[in-house]
Order: sequence, then C-alpha cells, then structure tokens
Amino acid sequence: MNKNVGFISFRLSGTDGVSLETKKWAEIFTRNGCTCYYYGGELDSPPERSFVVPEAHFQHPDIKKLYLACFSSATRTPELTAGLHKYREILKKSLYEFVDKFQIDLLIPENALTIPLNVSLGMAITEFIAETGIHTIAHHHDFFWERKRFLHNCVWDYLNQCYPPHLNSIRHVVINTSGRNQLALRTGISSTLIPNVMEFEKPAPGIDDYNRDVREALGVSNDELLVLQPTRVVQRKGIEHAIELVARMELPATLVISHASGDEGYEYQTRVKEFADLLGIKARFVDDAINDYRKTLPDGRKVYSLQDVYPHADLVTYPSLIEGFGNAFLETIYFRKPIVVNNYSIYSHDIKPLGFDVIEMDDFISDKTVSDTKALLADPERVKRMVDHNYDLALHYFGYKTLETKLWYLVKEFWGE
Repeated sequence: MNKNVGFISFRLSGTDGVSLETKKWAEIFTRNGCTCYYYGGELDSPPERSFVVPEAHFQHPDIKKLYLACFSSATRTPELTAGLHKYREILKKSLYEFVDKFQIDLLIPENALTIPLNVSLGMAITEFIAETGIHTIAHHHDFFWERKRFLHNCVWDYLNQCYPPHLNSIRHVVINTSGRNQLALRTGISSTLIPNVMEFEKPAPGIDDYNRDVREALGVSNDELLVLQPTRVVQRKGIEHAIELVARMELPATLVISHASGDEGYEYQTRVKEFADLLGIKARFVDDAINDYRKTLPDGRKVYSLQDVYPHADLVTYPSLIEGFGNAFLETIYFRKPIVVNNYSIYSHDIKPLGFDVIEMDDFISDKTVSDTKALLADPERVKRMVDHNYDLALHYFGYKTLETKLWYLVKEFWGE
C-alpha cells in the first residue's frame, strides 16, 4: 500500500511509551509499503521526514505558561482564551504546511488528542481534521480523566471538544479495555483496542562485546544479584516497594534504577534515595549511563541502552501503581527475565487473565512475595520454565503480527482491500 502516513505528537523522541509505540507502528506501515513522516516539538526521526514545530512541544515557554494557567484555576481569563487561540492558529497553519509538504494520506495523532499537555495543539488538530476530513487514526495512550492534575481546570469546554473529538473521519485506538470502556461511557465514541506490542517474532539481543562489562560499569559485583527497575523515578512507579523487596530478601543484591525523574520533578527521587539508605540497600541510579542508544563519551566512558542492561538482570521489579499498559512488563518477557509485578488495574484486567507466570504483589510487599521471590531465584530450572512460558504467550498476544492485523483492519475501513 503506497500511502504517506503522518505521525503527530508533542515529542516523538526517546524511550517514553508514546515514542516507543509510534516507532513500532511506523515499522509496520513501512514494511507494508508506506512512507512515514513526523510532526512535533522534538523529533529524533530522519530530518528529511521530520517537521519540527517548537510550539507543539509542551516545554515551549509560552505553551508551558498557558498549560499552568489552564490547570491552576476554575475560571479562565480573556487573556488565556486569546493565548490559546493564538497558538491554535499558529499550530493549525503548521499542520496544513506539514500535510501539504509531505502529501500526507493518513494522520496519526499520538496522545495529542488524549492528554492536554498542549491544549492549543489539541484544538488545532481537531479543527484541521474537521476542515479537511483527512483520514485519521487517533492513538490514545492515557486519557486526561485518568490523571488528577487535569481535573481542576478552566478549559472544560476545550477538553470536551478535543480530547478526543467526535468526528466522522477519525478512527480511535486505545491500549487497554478500561480506556475503551471509559471513552464509550463518557463520549459515546467507539474504539479499537490495540495493546502495546514488541517484536517477539525476533529473538532479543543478548550479551556482546560492547555490553559485556555492564555489571562492572554499573557497580554491580559478580557475586550480587542485579535487580533491575526499568522505569523513570516517578511516584506512580512504586519504587519504594522494589527497595523493600531487596532489603527483605537479605541476599547480596544491587537495585539498578534505569531512568531519571524526567519532567515530573525530583522530590520523589530524593525520597527514594533516602528510603534506600534507611533500609541499608545498595541502590544505583544509573540514568547517566543509560541512553536511548549506545555511545561513547569524550572521556571514554560507555553509555548503554536499556537493551544492554536487561540481559544481565537476575530479576526485574515492576511495582507500578498506575500504568496505561506496561511496556516494561513486555520488555521483561521479551528478554526472558523473571518479574515481580504489582497487580495494577490494567495488568489485572488485560494481562493477568492471559495466564502469565509472574510473582505478584497487591500494593505492598508481603512475606509471601519475599519467600516466593527467594525460592524462584534459587531454582534456575523453574526460572527457565517461567520465562519460556511467558515468551510463548506474549508472542501470541503482543507480537507484531497482532499489531499488523489490527492496524490493517482500520486501514481497510478507509481504502478497502
């Protein structure tokens, strides 16, 4: 199918869930003869297929001011309304330029019509689709009503209109059943469920000459367990539970926390460090040594990707309280590692019933959690049976074939067979 596909978001760069899933979708479209182009405030896509618009980014100074004003009061000033519409016009004009320059046939907003980090962008995309009738697949990762910080605001009229919009040319995609149910209940919009995926059809990379020294570089001794917490340091990740588990196992171990706080502040990271010190465990915050891609710094130090660390992990902790889906869960299964996972709602509803073999916790570390984890780590044959079983399940439910089948069902609605 020879079509031009345009992905739109605030930022399509790095290892956040939206950027990662966008790359997977783009790979499927590319394999099937399409050419993919990208629009956003920050992009790591090839320059010749990228359209950078600084005002699309939620970190743009003026956009950030508008955002803070939108979600700090229940009453909107005329100046705020004018500011939102000023950037709506700027962004809508840029969307026309993007679509015209690359002759876009199919538009895919990635979370830009879902979570209001840039309200003007949501307004602009909505108006652009309404004015052009362009074929659109709106990919929704986490809705604004799922986050408390968006519920106190003075822009309910724009949220109801644009997050997401109810337009004939849009097909809506959600990543979990809760999102599908809530979207229908709140807006009357029907949607297609396409979960996050990984290319389970292709074996995971292992240890090679570049990443062979990961343990040494991250300060993990050969006689210690490497317990990997492959997330950012934000409160909803529940990292204090991983710290407690490591402490209560009473085994030589280092907890490796892969990513920094990002744009959500450092108060929680300070609390996590203090809690690790309080319980006397060795916790390593290694965001300075982990990046999206491998590279060597001017002083000769290596920077690794997260894929370099997974093969060295003895156990992965995933005690999240809230997740839109759970990319780290799929990554752990992909690299055939045992996992301790909290029974967060999406896991409980969408993943657990499929029959994955994991160590579960229910919002706290129990004696059983500790004893089950220790028994598992002491039984390599049990670990192998667990990870092989999980991989086979994930290949069936969360592989690229699943994504391709579901995407092509939507595409056929626009252009037929």
